Amino acid sequence: MARVTINFAASEYDHFRDLIDGTVPVSGIDINYLRMPVEEAFTRFVNFLEFELSEMSMGKYVSFVSTGNTSVLALPVFPSRAFRQSSIFVRRDGPVKRPEDLRGKKIGIPEWAQTAAIYTRGWLEHQVGIKIQEIEWVQAGINQPGREEKVEAKFPPGVRYRQEKTKSLSGMLLAGEIDAAACARPPQPFVDGNPDIVRLFPNYREVEEKFYRDTGIFPIMHVIAMRRDAYEANRWIAVNLYNAFVEAKRRAVERALDATATSYPFAWCSHAADEARRIFGEDFFPYGLEANRKTLDAFLQYAYEHGVCHRRVQPEELFPKELTKVYRV
Repeated sequence: MARVTINFAASEYDHFRDLIDGTVPVSGIDINYLRMPVEEAFTRFVNFLEFELSEMSMGKYVSFVSTGNTSVLALPVFPSRAFRQSSIFVRRDGPVKRPEDLRGKKIGIPEWAQTAAIYTRGWLEHQVGIKIQEIEWVQAGINQPGREEKVEAKFPPGVRYRQEKTKSLSGMLLAGEIDAAACARPPQPFVDGNPDIVRLFPNYREVEEKFYRDTGIFPIMHVIAMRRDAYEANRWIAVNLYNAFVEAKRRAVERALDATATSYPFAWCSHAADEARRIFGEDFFPYGLEANRKTLDAFLQYAYEHGVCHRRVQPEELFPKELTKVYRV
C-alpha cells in the first residue's frame, strides 16, 4: 500500500507536537505540517479547501453539516477548548454588574456563528434564563471595523440583530454604545490595561468551574477536519490519523504532569495539570465522541436554537462511521 501525503494546516499546539515532528508516526501517512495563524487556516480551508487536513471552527463545521455541505468531515479531535464566561467584557462604570443585568441590553459579538458566541448565548439562555430575543445583538469586528459573517444563519423569530460595518466592538464599548462585548479575543483596550473595560466576572475561574460541575460541558472551540475527497480516496486515514492525535496528546499530558522538570515556561505547571485532572478526571482534555457527548449535544442544541444549524444535528453525524460505530470513541 502506497503511503499518503497529507498537508495539515493548523496553529501550534503542544498536543500536536509529537505527531508533527514525527515522534509519533502516522501509519501509512506522511504529514506535511503548515503552521499558520488559526484565522488563516480557517479561511483558506473553508473557502478554498487548500489542504487535506485543517483546524476548523466548530461553529462553521456544524453549520456545514446542517446544510448538507459534505465537502469536509471532522475527526473527533478538539485542539482548542475554552470556557466563555471569562470572555464577556463590560464598562467598569456601566449598567451591567451581574449576568442578570444583560437582559434588555446591547451585546456586541464578532460573528453570530462564532463558536464562542454560540456557547455564550447558550449559557445565557439555559443557565442565566435570558432569552436571546431579550437582547439586542450588535455584530462588528473586535478591534477593527468591517468584519463579516461567514455563515448564513436562520435567525429565530424575534431576534434583534444588526451589523455595524464602520465601528468596532472595542470602540462601541468604550463609548457606551453597547453594554457588553462577548468575544473570544479580549478587546484591545482591556489587553492594554485600560481600567474602563473589565470582565463581567473577575472571578471567572470560580464561575467556569461551577458551570462545568453543574452541566458537564467543557466547551469545544475548534475541530480537526479532513477534506472529503481525501477521506473517500483512502478511508483508512481517519482511524490512523485519530490514533496518532490521541497518542501525541497523551504524551503532552505526561509532560504537563511531570513534576520533575519544567516542561512549559511557567511556574506550577504540574500543579495546574493536577488541578485539571481533579476537575475533569483522568483524561482531562478528551478526544472522541463518547467522552464529549454531553458537550457536543449541548452545542448542537444551542447552534440549532440560534439558527446556526438549520436542523438539529446529532453528534454521530459529525465524524466518520469508523470512529463512531467501530471504536465508539
